[in-house]
Amino acid sequence: MKLGFGRPRPDLVPHEAMVYTANFPSGHSMMSGVTYLTLAALLILAILLALLVGASRVYLGVHWPTNILAGWTAGANWAAICWGVMHWMQGRGQIEKEAREASNE
Repeated sequence: MKLGFGRPRPDLVPHEAMVYTANFPSGHSMMSGVTYLTLAALLILAILLALLVGASRVYLGVHWPTNILAGWTAGANWAAICWGVMHWMQGRGQIEKEAREASNE
């Protein structure tokens, strides 16, 4: 697309990096959109699937709604504990550091 549009880069301020290509569209913005919006879509899909599984248990008459709520609560707590342990282990250097911390070194 950059070759097709050939839009020059702005010259409002001096560039802090050498650039040799046109600027439309922004490759960085496109890749961040692809990555983070895909992750958001996957998160929404995961939430939807969890809701559908719970609803199907009630629909089939094999669980009370309170059983489903308890299961979701236990699952969310497990996920939170795993996230907390991972974060604690990162802080101790037992697993890879977050990208933000690694870039500061």
